[in-house]
Amino acid sequence: MDIRNIAIIAHVDHGKTTLVNALLTNSGTFRQNEEVQDRMMDSNPIEHERGITILAKTTSIKWKDSKINIVDTPGHADFGGEVERIMHMVDGCLLVVDAYEGTMPQTRFVLKNALENHIKPIVVINKVDRPNADPKKAVDEVLDLFIELGAPDDLLDFPIVYVSALNGTSSLSPDPATQKPGMAPLFDMILAKIPAPKCDPNGPFQWQSALLDYNDFVGRIGIGTVRRGSVRVGDSLTDVRKDGTTTNFKVMKLYTFYGMSRNEVDHVDAGDICGIAGLTDIGVSDTVCDPKKLEALPPLRVDEPTLQMEFGTNSSPMRGQDGKLVTARVIEERLFEETQRDVSLKFKRIPNTETWVVSGRGELHLGVLIETMRREGYELEVSKPQVIIKEINGEKCEPYEDLQIDVPNEFVGDMMTTLGNRGSQLVSMDDNGMTTRLIYVIPSRGLLGFVSNFLTMTKGYGIINHTFKEYRPLFKHEVGERNIGVLVSTDKGEATSYALQKVEEHGTMFIVPGDLCYEGMIVGEHRYPVDLAVNCTMTKPMTNVRSSTRELMIVLKAPRKMSLEACLDYINLDELVEITPHAIRMRKRILDTSERKKFDAHKKADAESALEEETKIL
Repeated sequence: MDIRNIAIIAHVDHGKTTLVNALLTNSGTFRQNEEVQDRMMDSNPIEHERGITILAKTTSIKWKDSKINIVDTPGHADFGGEVERIMHMVDGCLLVVDAYEGTMPQTRFVLKNALENHIKPIVVINKVDRPNADPKKAVDEVLDLFIELGAPDDLLDFPIVYVSALNGTSSLSPDPATQKPGMAPLFDMILAKIPAPKCDPNGPFQWQSALLDYNDFVGRIGIGTVRRGSVRVGDSLTDVRKDGTTTNFKVMKLYTFYGMSRNEVDHVDAGDICGIAGLTDIGVSDTVCDPKKLEALPPLRVDEPTLQMEFGTNSSPMRGQDGKLVTARVIEERLFEETQRDVSLKFKRIPNTETWVVSGRGELHLGVLIETMRREGYELEVSKPQVIIKEINGEKCEPYEDLQIDVPNEFVGDMMTTLGNRGSQLVSMDDNGMTTRLIYVIPSRGLLGFVSNFLTMTKGYGIINHTFKEYRPLFKHEVGERNIGVLVSTDKGEATSYALQKVEEHGTMFIVPGDLCYEGMIVGEHRYPVDLAVNCTMTKPMTNVRSSTRELMIVLKAPRKMSLEACLDYINLDELVEITPHAIRMRKRILDTSERKKFDAHKKADAESALEEETKIL
């Protein structure tokens, strides 16, 4: 069968997954009366809610007499490592660009990966029906980006298709009036411009794992492209790892992908993308070969984690009241299961504790894992995310990121001040009339606690994008720490209107009457840069009907709603976030009020002593 292997790449929210929907729908993959959902490739509920693709998905369609394998890649920077590995599975890509926004930071990242692997691109200008869309300008920006990235001449002359993926229309002309139902122009362009897989159908079997999946029945499933020969269920093969070690195994299951299904098959031929099960510890970059000819393919790069946080069993007084999965054993098993799918995720247990250090690619990466576990019924507590410090050439280094923000002109001054205090370096500033584009290089620490507040700071009108750049020498000053105090509960019980009326005089509340609280739980933000212990459960003695009525008439200010990401950004190192299926609470590490005061006093004394010694030296 004639095969084409392509990846869909783009900046986040430029329409990759919607385009895959349109390709599946317009290729006849589904029955005419079959009900299909929007963003069908995003099967995870969190993907639907956030409108992003978290992990790569593989599918295929039939067009004319050809099979087109399609890999929908993540668009967020935290999951960019998968994009790099996918480039080794495919021979072409669809670079999707929003006709209104044009090229964005992640567009540069994914295109750079495609060009480095000499992947043949087709530029797909999406959302041409959007008001104020400028397809011609978007094409000019793409061309400039190709030139800037040093694209070779044979890739610089890229074909272009204009589409509205949402409406399922396409055209070879930038004029929106020429849009017609269906994706035939794009299908035909793929067959005409994307080369067939470079493979040897008659040689001894060779295949490389680029992605991982996991199944409770068969364990790990490696996904990759067959480079040589063919494979059948029951074949005896050899796995060659990056370090040169080998393991013999028998193929238990073979999978191919069509539409929304992962189908078991008896055999797979050269050039096709397939999943192989049978080796429980198969890893990304492993080459599976015919035992008679062991020839490993070049190793694939796996992005190392840049951020870590502590995961622990829930130790609050509310432990076990909400979730069913609360023990250290079940949490460790769940973390292990996740690492079987996600090679960018690592964890290790802190000896003699019920706490693990979990490392990932960014706040979103770890936040999605926490939210998934919460929905599955787990209870746990997590610490503030911290960047991973590496020693390079004898010097401590930390990750830095390229940061691009677009803000209305009225917010530019405040934004520059805020980012200046977070260790950033301004690279460029471009005034576009009503808005200004600011480009920075910033330590990853400087983004902790910033991203979640960005929309609030810009009243919802700002756009922010950031991607990992490199490791640089450690920035000496503290960045990303909250410098405002919190209101901490002293008692356990239900919060009352009477108590909250008095407490809210000192700051902004995070809870409402009726919410359960306990000693050491953070219930609000203090207006001053010191913590304040407060009683939220106090009730007013009811001596007569009048006083009871007055209690009911108390009017409180609306509390600040704190999402999981907001809590992770908000807490300091001496605080934790308690996660249960139905509640997210912030708390102090030391719950006891008197013990916490003693600890803070010792900490302050040690800091003053250190400062005094430093002053003497100077």
